[in-house]
Amino acid sequence: MNSLDDLKKPSKEEQQIALASYHALDQVLKQVSSRTPEIEIAETGEKIKVPIQSLRLLSKILRETAQGRPISIVPLALEVTTQSAADFLGCSRPHLVKLLEKGDIPYTTVGRHRRVKFEDLQRYKKVLKASQRKLLIDMMKQDEAYNLYAS
Repeated sequence: MNSLDDLKKPSKEEQQIALASYHALDQVLKQVSSRTPEIEIAETGEKIKVPIQSLRLLSKILRETAQGRPISIVPLALEVTTQSAADFLGCSRPHLVKLLEKGDIPYTTVGRHRRVKFEDLQRYKKVLKASQRKLLIDMMKQDEAYNLYAS
């Protein structure tokens, strides 16, 4: 699995292929009733069974790739380094360490190294974004109250 540092934006060609594949897979998924449909690899003729959840995930990956977004798959129970956690949150590693030491995000210590569960990072980011959204709405309401939006 690649690290977050290795993520690259898909090329235009990859985006176009992903878009066509997404539309095809999305249509097929609407017709599939099996929990483990069998798919065939055209180049080899090999048939494999794939859990439907995995095909739905592939569909989402194709959609995001078609929109030019880099993709990384992280198992939810995964523990990440402080650098990877900081990269995910979009902050510096020292700032992340302060958040950990304040108790804002739980962590474990392996030897001298801190490890953070990815699901805890997702939870923190969700709460942070909700708080930011609320503050932004409050600021807009305050601006409206002072007629700062009047034309």
